[in-house]
Amino acid sequence: MQPLAGTTVADFTRYLPGPYASRELLRLGARVVKVEPPEGDPARTATPGPYEALNAGKEIVTWDAAAGPPPAFVRDADIVLEGFRPGVWERLGVELGPRTILCSVTGFGANGPRAQQAGHDLNYLGYAGALADTAPALPPVQVADLAAGAQSAVIEILAALLERAQTGRVGRIVVSMTHGSHRLVAHRLAGETVPRLLTGGVACYRIYATRDGRWLTVAALEPKFWRRLCELLGRPDLVDRAFEPELPELDALFRTRTLDEWLALLEHEDTCVGPVLTLEEAATELT
Repeated sequence: MQPLAGTTVADFTRYLPGPYASRELLRLGARVVKVEPPEGDPARTATPGPYEALNAGKEIVTWDAAAGPPPAFVRDADIVLEGFRPGVWERLGVELGPRTILCSVTGFGANGPRAQQAGHDLNYLGYAGALADTAPALPPVQVADLAAGAQSAVIEILAALLERAQTGRVGRIVVSMTHGSHRLVAHRLAGETVPRLLTGGVACYRIYATRDGRWLTVAALEPKFWRRLCELLGRPDLVDRAFEPELPELDALFRTRTLDEWLALLEHEDTCVGPVLTLEEAATELT
């Protein structure tokens, strides 16, 4: 399906959040034109592999803001994505048409005490409270950039396109990666029955080492799954201990076989068990 066929996106963003968002719009059928300064997107040289992966299929044009207005197509684009610090877009003086939706991806929002503050994914997650359970460990994926920033932008853009189609109204979208990150965890403020449930605080939801130095994910939260796991492990004595902070005997047991051996026994048995795959393995698995 190409639901955005016939839709044009002018992408002025650089690095990761904006280009990821416009790649998703491209995947949905939009025409995406990436507008870069004469020196190019810094990501082109800093991270050439990811840059190519994120921008394949987009048209790339160059615009020198000091030399004149942007390419004419920008005024009539359906969507304009920008990721400058608040105020920079206004100073550029880009004229947009009456049906153009402008989406600004920001670190802290358009206003407020940190609106002009520089930051990256780790900073936004820290301000959002998302790292409180795991610090000083760093997350392995840019949650603020990709989920709170890029995917939030895509969701808001799709809603804005629907609003425009239904009412003719358009407006500016401002995405804050910090506020969006906080929304991902804010439901936990209502209280948690099991502290540190997601970060290794219980035996039934944890990553275990195997004999060959690989890792096995166990997410047997429901009693029926934990019971089945204990049955296949030959450890019915552990059925009532799912939510204990540690089960050293389970750690020791999982170290007695390789990852493949455990998967052969447990993977398709309603145990909520799986492997920790490498990126390359996952790419093969998911094709």
